[in-house]
Amino acid sequence: MTHSPLHRREFIKTTAIGIAAAGFASKGFAQDPQTSSMQFSHQHLPHWKGFNFLDFFNPNPARAKAKTHADSFKWMRDWGFDFVRVPMAYPYYLDIDYSRDITPDEVYKISEEKVAQVDALVEAAHKYGLHVSLNLHRAPGYCINAGFHEPYNLWTDQDALDAFCFHWEMWAKRYSGVSKELISFDLVNEPSMRDDMNDQHGKRDALAPETYHRVAKAAVERIRSVAPKHLVVADGNSGGHVAVPELADLNIAQSCRGYWPFNISHHKAPWVYKDPDALPAPTWPDGPEANRDALKEFYKPWFDLKNSGVGVHCGECGCYNKTPHDVFLGWFEDVLSVLAEEGIGFALWEMHGDFGIMDSKRADVDYEDWYGHKLDRKLLTMLQKI
Repeated sequence: MTHSPLHRREFIKTTAIGIAAAGFASKGFAQDPQTSSMQFSHQHLPHWKGFNFLDFFNPNPARAKAKTHADSFKWMRDWGFDFVRVPMAYPYYLDIDYSRDITPDEVYKISEEKVAQVDALVEAAHKYGLHVSLNLHRAPGYCINAGFHEPYNLWTDQDALDAFCFHWEMWAKRYSGVSKELISFDLVNEPSMRDDMNDQHGKRDALAPETYHRVAKAAVERIRSVAPKHLVVADGNSGGHVAVPELADLNIAQSCRGYWPFNISHHKAPWVYKDPDALPAPTWPDGPEANRDALKEFYKPWFDLKNSGVGVHCGECGCYNKTPHDVFLGWFEDVLSVLAEEGIGFALWEMHGDFGIMDSKRADVDYEDWYGHKLDRKLLTMLQKI
């Protein structure tokens, strides 16, 4: 029988949702927290502290980082952390040919084998009572980063929005039986309106609030159709930095960023600057416009949002490894303590790697050996005391 493209796509979507839900049913995930029973709502979030894990960050599995070992979750639990954010590129868990551009139909071709890898990470984190926040770092039709050709634009095209909602329905359905204390859904990483989706240095403008609201509302409704009690989170506008009070009626939490000033957090980052080696070394504090008081002013819209009844968490923060370590620590302690004064927790971009507490490859750190890893003990100690 011959099917039209629309009917064929509907068949693929229905089949993929069924496969994903069936796969979850056999996993036997924990229904209740094992070590934490903190009650929360979209209005009042815990002071979560933790890390991003980048296992599924790259859209091509062949280029992905090594899979996180369960020891990492044990260590972070033992060190007093309780939050795991998982930024995923949706192409990672598809069954597609990565040597060519993806088609709209292929966006629905879920790979149960690859989705099971996500399950394994989630289950390992849950074993230690850690809350997991699933995030679409690359959503159908949008990513803050280049490196993959999208077949449409999430903010302007209905086909992209349909696919976005499909993916969130799949994940929400898959984890609907897991306690809401253990898992939540972070819609899309760092929304903005890009002028060139394939240019790493393309201009990024803030989304029109009504555009963001339309897209977020559609996904929230789809998630709540299968997981009505689970927390949903929206990242701030303009790359995650700008609070969005216009989303308050959706009864979701919001996620800010700990990357200001950018010349400190991303000093010499080659994916940001075209001539990184020409940049002068940053200092902190740096005059009246870059100090602790300036941080309080920068985050004031987020504090106002929180005080209005919207839960706020800092889903990403940290510093690239080219910033002098003493500058990084002084600045970062100010950032996190300013947020902590308002009860806002954080997730460092990443645990292992250039931004992390381990294996960060900094030239000016006296690392401690930790089971074969290089541990930045000064950074860890600072994070523990916040």
